[in-house]
Amino acid sequence: MFYSTRLKIVASFLAVSLIGGTVSLLVGTRLLYTAVFNEARMRVSLDLNAAREIYNNRLQGIKTTLSILSQDPTIGKAFAAGEIPQLQARLQAAGKAAELDFAGISDPRGFPISKIGKANSEAGVHPISNPIAELALERKTPVFGTVILSPQYLKFEDADLAARARIAPVSTPRSAPVSEKEESPGMALAGAVPILKNGKPAGVLYGGILLNRDATIVDTIRDTVFHNETYKGRNIGTATIFFEEFRISTNVLTPEGKRALGTRISAEVKTAVLDEGRKWTDRAFVVNDWYITAYEPIEDLRGKRVGILYVGVLEEKYNDIRRGAFRVFIPLTIAGMAFSVVLGLFLASRIMRPVYQLIEASKQVSAGNLNPEIDLRQAPKSEIGILQKTFQEMLESVRERYRRQKAESEIQLLQSEKQASIGRLAAGVAHEINNPLTGVLTFTHLLLRRKDLPEDIRKDLETIAQATDRVRKIIKGLLDFSRQTALYPESLNLHNLVRSTVALVENQALVKGILLKFEPGENIPSVTADSSQIQSVLMNILLNALDATDPGGSVTISSRLQSSSEKAGQKGVDLAVTDTGCGIPPDNINKLFDPFFSTKEVGQGTGLGLSVSYGIIERHGGTIRVQSEVGKGSTFTIWLPIEEKMG
Repeated sequence: MFYSTRLKIVASFLAVSLIGGTVSLLVGTRLLYTAVFNEARMRVSLDLNAAREIYNNRLQGIKTTLSILSQDPTIGKAFAAGEIPQLQARLQAAGKAAELDFAGISDPRGFPISKIGKANSEAGVHPISNPIAELALERKTPVFGTVILSPQYLKFEDADLAARARIAPVSTPRSAPVSEKEESPGMALAGAVPILKNGKPAGVLYGGILLNRDATIVDTIRDTVFHNETYKGRNIGTATIFFEEFRISTNVLTPEGKRALGTRISAEVKTAVLDEGRKWTDRAFVVNDWYITAYEPIEDLRGKRVGILYVGVLEEKYNDIRRGAFRVFIPLTIAGMAFSVVLGLFLASRIMRPVYQLIEASKQVSAGNLNPEIDLRQAPKSEIGILQKTFQEMLESVRERYRRQKAESEIQLLQSEKQASIGRLAAGVAHEINNPLTGVLTFTHLLLRRKDLPEDIRKDLETIAQATDRVRKIIKGLLDFSRQTALYPESLNLHNLVRSTVALVENQALVKGILLKFEPGENIPSVTADSSQIQSVLMNILLNALDATDPGGSVTISSRLQSSSEKAGQKGVDLAVTDTGCGIPPDNINKLFDPFFSTKEVGQGTGLGLSVSYGIIERHGGTIRVQSEVGKGSTFTIWLPIEEKMG
């Protein structure tokens, strides 16, 4: 039997090693390619985020420039006085400093009053309203973003801008079909700030940069994100800004080494990004080579998709990494298979020895011996050795649990007997005292009704009545402690109960200068409980918290769903009362629920409130927990089951 099992283990180990090695060789290539490709996709996706940040930073620069200009008193005075030359000079200086391609001030209809562009004397060129200024006037607020400018507007703004915007479509492999017309609208980053006079728009300050043929942003992305890194003489990373599907700003190069302006994206990318508005990350053929790419749509100020922001990394670098890793992977896999065969032979001869030790120990346990002999000195540091140790630890845990449960049961039994004895004693004492006490109180009140009593005797009788009434309260507490009144369970909304209880004590908290607040939890279900008794428990704990808290402190009631750690994970609700008071010394925490124990001054409490509260919650199937730190405050937590039979 021993040798048969060992042979089966050896044969299985060899089969797994051989099959695993073979499969790893076949699957390794695919997994390695996937890992490398996913790493590249992750990188290019992060690079696209960085590119978008650079794009937005350029827009932020325009926003900052226009915001500063709108507050410039020189421009304000010149605009109010209609001094166009002075406006022109200030706009020229600001536009040059901020590297703006166009800037100006328009009238309340959006038609430019002053601009930095050269006047166009070409026939047929007429003043045209600025679309950004129109939008700012329409919304009556500053606007900044991407905008499409018509050829006619560009001609009016500056003839050079119209010429720069004109890009001829170029056909490339795998791109969408090319139309015969030249695309001449301009795509710009721009903004506009209304100029107010007496609270009404008197004009608009506008400005921006034309993205067509402007390589500043894409080259900044290449230099910042990709660090201008090259591979085999070509840039690793490229960036492009598209107007619709056309490249209008790019550092992707044609085979001739020129920027690939006018080339198009593939139909697949156009559909996904421009038509559907999705971010697209995958390998793609870009002009004349394969790249790992990421595209995302660019929207104009009205939320229309008008272009695309692209970044890509050269795929050839990752292909070379994959091929190099595979050349190393093959011999390592073969060496690993050979080592696994040798190791399997060695391990198979050692596995069975500890197995039989464990079998023998199991037989002893089955026979009723909870202390079997297991020689752990020779236990291997493998799963079998761990199993041997775990087996022995399990037996010790069972024995320890039995001892602990027995001790806890004895303590609980003693506590129950103690409570019962105290309860019987308290009930007897209370009944014996209550009858003569009632007589004393009755005759005291009868004497107080007399009109002929001297004032000093009347005061003495009132003192007797007050003291007797306090004794009656103590006796009532004794009776409450000694007997269990009937419960009247009902479906109870704890949040409503807390709010009604807080309303009863909030004046007391206000007078004392304590912040009393309730932080209800979410999705707290109703519980089945006696509302009046639960309210009395909550009232008792709240009053104790207010007594323990100095003016300026706070008392917070909170609720949350919580499974019981003492009742096999039974679902329930925690209702916690937290104060910022003086706290409870550790020595007193275990005495809090003992009858007649109180930390208050003599005459301020009976010492029965928490004992009675503990009994009420226990009869509801719940618990009360206490956490406290001296000088920082205390938390009393009432846990009630969501579903519990009560007696």
